[in-house]
Amino acid sequence: MEKASERAQAKPGQRRRGPVHERGVITREVVLKAAVPAGSRFKGFEDVVVRDLVLEAVVVRYWRERWSTPSGMSVVAALPPGIVGGFGPHLRRFLLAAHVQGQVTSERLTAMLSGLGLTISKRQVVRLLSGSLDPFVAEEQAVLRAGLASAAWISVDDTAARHARTDGVTTQIGDARFTAFRTTASESRLNFLALVRAGHGDFVVNAAALAYMRTSALAGPFLAALAAHPVNVFADTPAWQAHLTALGFDARAVTPDPVQVATEGALWGAIRHHGLMPDTVVVSDGAGQFRVGTHALCWVHAERLVHTLIPTTVAQRKAIALTRILIWWFYADLKAWARAPCPRRARALRARFDRIFTRRTGMVMLDRLLARLHRHKAALLRVLERPEIPLHINGSENDIRACVTKRKISGGTMSEAGRTPWCSPGRRQVVGQSREGVRIGRVAG
Repeated sequence: MEKASERAQAKPGQRRRGPVHERGVITREVVLKAAVPAGSRFKGFEDVVVRDLVLEAVVVRYWRERWSTPSGMSVVAALPPGIVGGFGPHLRRFLLAAHVQGQVTSERLTAMLSGLGLTISKRQVVRLLSGSLDPFVAEEQAVLRAGLASAAWISVDDTAARHARTDGVTTQIGDARFTAFRTTASESRLNFLALVRAGHGDFVVNAAALAYMRTSALAGPFLAALAAHPVNVFADTPAWQAHLTALGFDARAVTPDPVQVATEGALWGAIRHHGLMPDTVVVSDGAGQFRVGTHALCWVHAERLVHTLIPTTVAQRKAIALTRILIWWFYADLKAWARAPCPRRARALRARFDRIFTRRTGMVMLDRLLARLHRHKAALLRVLERPEIPLHINGSENDIRACVTKRKISGGTMSEAGRTPWCSPGRRQVVGQSREGVRIGRVAG
């Protein structure tokens, strides 16, 4: 639908783009001498810029000085930074780039390095990909916190994942500047709120938490008990659960579950307590676990529901085709409005939305679907309040697609040491994963 809503605009006098000029930095200059007969006159130089790549195996022996101090201590010169297990940082950088961005398997990386003359085993390749990644993990956590603290919007998506022979889920969180990934055992709202808490482990009962619980229909006596208690910050999960037990939350079997609602609210309170997602819009495909805070729906997923309807008559096929065209035109106008917001046009777009999604087409399934989408009017038209947000989650789906590809090849991870590196950060590149466990997300460049 994104492509279908684009309207080609011919620009008068527009010329085709010519060859791209050289913009690289010259790293080395070589003067080539010509064989000329005697008596020739020198007329200067004619330059040619050549790009090349040199891949060669280099084996360096470091002679480290050893000294004995007057006190009897032995001092040995330190190795250059980045050397791990007898392998240098350039090798590891190449392995990470090829494996994560290029999705080259560890077997092929081993064969490639052996072909270049570097003796290395597959086990050592795996160690370089998944071991000693503490700086990456710390950086990834800092990226997620900084991103959530300053994001006007985030788009989210998830996909199935396997860990230790158990079904799980990989969740993507990000905007145009950063992406973070988390692999967990659940895709519940509790899980999502714990993820956007960005590594903080506390539970906070503040005004934001109480407002969340009130919106989620937590019973009045429970709300009053939480609000009246003098302690409102709990360091970890055991402390929070003990607090709920002391207040009698788990003694009553009612709907909605007071323990779940209170825990969700305390997680939301912790998120706001740490300055995360202050006014952030969550753009999703409509999955229930992502409906927190200010929420917006992906238009591509909404139109896909119409697209997947199966007509049984010619009239139904025409009704579906007409409805899709109306949605595409409306979507194109929404994009145009976001580029140049106008309150008067916003009112017109809201009225037009009502006309499209309250139509009677004569096809019962289509009419029910349109009515269902109309009930989500506020989330679908969130862009009229926040023009900066996207109308789709294509960025999230593009990022997480590589996870699906790698999952089909490798299946999943087995150990915690293999799962932890899946969340390592990197530049804005294609995301990869493997059984050994390396994943690179995207951060602001």
